[in-house]
Amino acid sequence: MTSTALHQKYDLRLPRYTSYPTAPHFSPAVNGVVYRRWLSELDQTQPLSLYFHVPYCEEMCWFCGCNTKITKHYGPVGSYVDVLRAEIKNVLSALPGKYPVAHIHFGGGSPTILSADHLRTIMGDIQNGFNILPDAEIAIEMDPRTAKPDFMDAMRDCGFTRSSIGVQDFNDTVQKAVNRVQSFELVAGVVAGLRERGMTGINVDLMYGLPFQTIDGVMNTVDKTVTLNPDRLSVFGYAHVPWMKKHQNLIPTEALPGTSERWAQYDAIQKQLAKHGYVAIGLDHFARADDEMAQAMLAGDLHRNFQGYTTDRAEALIGMGPSAISSLPQGYAQNDPALARWKRSVEDGLMAIEKGIAITDEDRIRRDVINELMCHLSVDLDEVCALHNVPVSRFADELGEIGKMAVDEIATVNGNTVTVTPAGRPLVRAVCAVFDTFLDHSQNRHSQAV
Repeated sequence: MTSTALHQKYDLRLPRYTSYPTAPHFSPAVNGVVYRRWLSELDQTQPLSLYFHVPYCEEMCWFCGCNTKITKHYGPVGSYVDVLRAEIKNVLSALPGKYPVAHIHFGGGSPTILSADHLRTIMGDIQNGFNILPDAEIAIEMDPRTAKPDFMDAMRDCGFTRSSIGVQDFNDTVQKAVNRVQSFELVAGVVAGLRERGMTGINVDLMYGLPFQTIDGVMNTVDKTVTLNPDRLSVFGYAHVPWMKKHQNLIPTEALPGTSERWAQYDAIQKQLAKHGYVAIGLDHFARADDEMAQAMLAGDLHRNFQGYTTDRAEALIGMGPSAISSLPQGYAQNDPALARWKRSVEDGLMAIEKGIAITDEDRIRRDVINELMCHLSVDLDEVCALHNVPVSRFADELGEIGKMAVDEIATVNGNTVTVTPAGRPLVRAVCAVFDTFLDHSQNRHSQAV
């Protein structure tokens, strides 16, 4: 089979598997009452991970698939901060003690839209309500266009250790086509500002599959990016889902690369990063060989959550802010994405949960299988089944399906160990999908596999 035919065969619309079961299968059966009970049952000796969703940006990037709103005025952001602080209090009221916290992440939207004073205020509430561990990672997603010096001062003062900077592409034509115009000099200035303040954990986010991108163009972006010396890079394929995100209709579809071109761009990026000394991590991350994430992958201790690949080992992640998802031992719970409803629930002293799912023993087994594949590109089904005290024969059908993929050299089966080949790495989601009993291929809910 030619590479083009192979890519077309496996380039299905599939989940990113940041959870299992995935978000489209959440239901109102999990509500605020259920979630409050789940919080009350958390083990006080185990560290938590906290996620805060900031649902505002100053300008809409047309490629965006996140839950965000545009505001040119700070008033709505200030009101949001008041409600977020109330939500922190609501969560603390459900927890039976002061829990240790090993990881904090601010995402969006654009967290850099917050004022420096408000960032300090939120972090003060977190520090008062939780026991932030000395070696905790405190991370934030940054839009370099709104990352002001006083904001970076506040980050330093609050103990932030890692920043993820949204670059996407440095080509002017591509930037204009997706309404995200920012110069290399601007980004370099932000990176320098962070390092001057002692914040040396730098991630950069890149994208492929954007309108007007070319192989030469993405390689040029990689070459410019590595001069910034980031520890880690995330390389995401643009998900064109205008039926879900109406603003994506502003993107010129005739300028979008096809499946073969997307593949070629991805392949060029990973090869160029390898030349610069970066190690491939799972599906779409890259890190320097001496970075903690690369070391975790080699040690078989890499994890995956709603922020992607992580070294965070916490079994419970509590999400706050509209649309934020919590991952607890009992299941998943998602806050209402509608700002007004989220605000009303929080102000009424309620948990603002819209939907979720309680996970079963079967879900846990399959989640472990999928996570191993996503993180390490290999899974020993004997080991997973022994851990859960179930016979490996329950995966007989799946092993048969993977055997068919072996013909296409996407994955191999050795006994009961499934391994994704180097050629199959970009298609690992297709291998994971074999173990997904919820997946409905008739629904266009997900992004392309490549």
